[in-house]
Formats: sequence, structure tokens, C-alpha cells
Amino acid sequence: MGTLQPNFIVGIGGSAGSLNAYKTFLDTMPPNTGMAFVIISHLMPSANSQLAEILSAHTKMPVTVASSAMSIRANHVYVIPPDADLLIEHLTFKVVTPRTKRNKQIDYFLASLAEAMGARAIAIILSGYDGDGTEGCKHIKEKGGITFAQDMSAEVPHMSLNAQNSGCIDFILPPNKISEKLKKMAAALKT
Repeated sequence: MGTLQPNFIVGIGGSAGSLNAYKTFLDTMPPNTGMAFVIISHLMPSANSQLAEILSAHTKMPVTVASSAMSIRANHVYVIPPDADLLIEHLTFKVVTPRTKRNKQIDYFLASLAEAMGARAIAIILSGYDGDGTEGCKHIKEKGGITFAQDMSAEVPHMSLNAQNSGCIDFILPPNKISEKLKKMAAALKT
């Protein structure tokens, strides 16, 4: 089961205030949807990130820090490494260090996700400052993918509101309702 190619790849972007949203999302996401989840969080370049370890307590799916040439597998969660841009090429990760520009990692990842997966790309923008993720969501929409933004439950609403105001968001929901919507999408593929 864990070696399958994902039917969808879900890019999840967040920054300030997003940790609780990640936890809630993973707490309510079943481990067998056939989707892969990639968490792009703004991390300090010098951070020794414990995000993968923290999130692994909230899901039965394996949670791994992404590395170059790593295959993207269904029913897995991946986390961006610190001081890096994370891209997708041929269902594998490409890690670019140091990061190209501060607070643009979500846009970079979502743009590469749109190219790699087309209509099977999903973007979720959670809590955070500034507007990272909005341009990436536009790419996802252009390729026929689906976009979500966290509702007013976001601890820091700037990133989510910026994406919503751009007109490229399909669904505005709290993290547990986003996971419900994804569960329904996964179930529809199995019928």
C-alpha cells in the first residue's frame, strides 16, 4: 500500500499559527486515502526543525523530511527541510538549498506541483503572515487542480485571506472540514 503512486498530491502551506492547523488536519485525515501530503512551512534557515516528529504523533501515516530524489508515495506525509525550496520532478522531490527567497517556498512548491500533477494537484493554504501560496494556488487552478484556504479559524489569517481575495480558492473551510472534503474525493475515486 505504501509503495503506490499517489492519486493526488496535496501541498499544504502554512507559517505563523499553522502548527495547530496541521495537527487538526492530520488528526482528522484517514491514513489510507491514496493521497500524498507535503507540508511547506516557513522555517528559520538555521532551524533544527522537529516538525516531522511533532506531526507524526497526529497521524498513522509515515511522516518524513523530504530529500532530493525521494519518491513521493501514497499515504505518506512529507515536510520541507529548513533553508530549502522543495520542488517535484517526475514524482520525486528536488531540494534546492539554500532557499531562493524568503517566504516564497509555498509558491515555488505549488507551481511545481501544478506542473507535475495537473488536475490531481491540491493546494491548502493555512495560517500565516504575508501572501505566500497565492501565486501557487493560481498555478494549481490553471492546471485544473483544487484549492482550499483556511477559514477565520486561522490564528494568523493573512496568507489565507490573501489567497481568498485572489479569487483562486475553491473551498474556504476549517482544517477538519478540509480533511472531510478530501476523504470524500478519495472515496469517489474508489467507486
